[in-house]
Amino acid sequence: MSDEIKPDTPDTPKKGKELSMEMRLLIAFILMGAVLFVTPYFYKSVNPPAPVTTKNSPAAAVNAPAETPPAPEASKAAGKAESTKAAPSDLPRVAAEKEETFVVDTDLYHVVFSNRGAVVQSWLLKKFATSAGKPLELINTAAAAKAGYPFQLVFKERKPAVDLNQALYSAKQGADSLTVSYEFADGKTQARKSFHFQKDSYLVRISSEVLDTTIPVPHLLAWRGGFGDSALPNASGLQHSIHYDVTASKLITNDAKAAKSGPVSSSGTYSFAGIEDTYFAAAFLPDGNGAVEIMTFGDNVPTLINPKEELHVGAAVGGAGRNEYSVFVGPKDVDILRKVNPQLEQIVDWGWFALLAKPIFLAVHYVSERWVHNYGWSIIIVTIGINFVLLPLRMANMKSMKKMQLAQPEVLKIKEKYKNVGLRDPRKQQENEEVMALYKKHGANPMGGCVPMLLQIPFFIAFYKVLSVTIEMRNAHWLWVSDLSSPEQLAIRILPIAMIATQFIMQKMTPAAGVDPAQQRMMMLMPLMMGFFFYNLSSGLVLYYVTTNLLGIAQQWFFNQTMTPADVGPAAIKKRNGR
Repeated sequence: MSDEIKPDTPDTPKKGKELSMEMRLLIAFILMGAVLFVTPYFYKSVNPPAPVTTKNSPAAAVNAPAETPPAPEASKAAGKAESTKAAPSDLPRVAAEKEETFVVDTDLYHVVFSNRGAVVQSWLLKKFATSAGKPLELINTAAAAKAGYPFQLVFKERKPAVDLNQALYSAKQGADSLTVSYEFADGKTQARKSFHFQKDSYLVRISSEVLDTTIPVPHLLAWRGGFGDSALPNASGLQHSIHYDVTASKLITNDAKAAKSGPVSSSGTYSFAGIEDTYFAAAFLPDGNGAVEIMTFGDNVPTLINPKEELHVGAAVGGAGRNEYSVFVGPKDVDILRKVNPQLEQIVDWGWFALLAKPIFLAVHYVSERWVHNYGWSIIIVTIGINFVLLPLRMANMKSMKKMQLAQPEVLKIKEKYKNVGLRDPRKQQENEEVMALYKKHGANPMGGCVPMLLQIPFFIAFYKVLSVTIEMRNAHWLWVSDLSSPEQLAIRILPIAMIATQFIMQKMTPAAGVDPAQQRMMMLMPLMMGFFFYNLSSGLVLYYVTTNLLGIAQQWFFNQTMTPADVGPAAIKKRNGR
């Protein structure tokens, strides 16, 4: 490799007119929208310095890999031990006469191998489809001409004279058609690779070995030019190299930009290392706790979806003269990942609201698996459950709004009394004190109505995250919706329109305490603004919001029908206080 390797680096009032409840609600929704759209661009995993770093340049000193060439004394001893063996020029030559492909079919994979370089040319997941309904191809085949195919060899320091990534290997396929073994030798350099699959598992046993005569040559196995579903919006930006540092107990990720000036290498005690996109991963898992090296690449390559060259991530894992790994290649399904390796579950990125997002996902998953067998209906049921838990707060909000509405005639009298008082006038403070005393008399808290809305925001963001990162939601259908993790594939999207309509209805039903006509006209724009925000978001998220609106309408109707002024006014307060 001629690319330079550099170490990882860490990602580095004056009192005015009191806002009405509706204005606070508008501001809350604007902030919610800002958090929703800004979070995906600014949330980055912090990458601490790797335990060992190297730089791949001719003059750079390289730390010793897991398997290093023997010391001079060891070489002498090895030479004596090998004295009875054939001389290098007499070593057998092993190669194929022509390029051949081999196919491995399992219940989960369709994998095509080539003996030119002993690489994989196609890796299809049978149980996961593209948006066109075809089996999903994990390899960016359009990048192969520039970045090479997966499981090519990468050499950092000592590179064999022969190009092993272009050599024609001799291939053998096992009787069960689940094993493919490759070997090449030119009389001096020897290389071997083997791939062993299981019929119904996402784990593949992979080994590689390179010898210069009898001396092991450290190398890595690479997957470059991108990975996963290239049809996703901003697909290249969703791909990362990954490794889990056992010492730091932390998952570390790098995107392609980290290696835009050259490959970035790190090594340490890692429980796994590899490459990922939002929904899929290829993770190399070592057998023990030995050192593992991972190299991150940035490759400017096209895809079959986008012919324009963009920076895509690549990763190479290994570092020894002989590498042996169990490699997980498949979906980031929480249940599957946990069975393979509990730490591997951490590659599902729950974000800042993990403490809420993960339980919500588990609840949605449980309801779907055990009861309704559909994630759309499951989202509706879990939303009903969340709103049931928040019902006491919502009732308090509605009572507070009603109390403020009852107090408005007296509030207007106070405001009329001080109508000519400027904001800088000391009597303005007296006006505010009288208004607050009036609210206290009626048992109304001007800020209390905001609490239920603020509590909804974390649930909203948690649902957004669940629908963005869980493989279970990918291509999950509900009625006319073909994919809950994406916007509706209709010319006119029904759910956002339903959300606007229900927002209007709920706004009309909610008491407006002291809102002047200008404010009312402005508040009428809020449902349209929310519809604009939601129009291009995932259908599942809009479904959650529509369900919440419908429940809010039902609760407000019940409150309006059953609650009288006597139940919330000063008389009710005196009754509760025993007076």
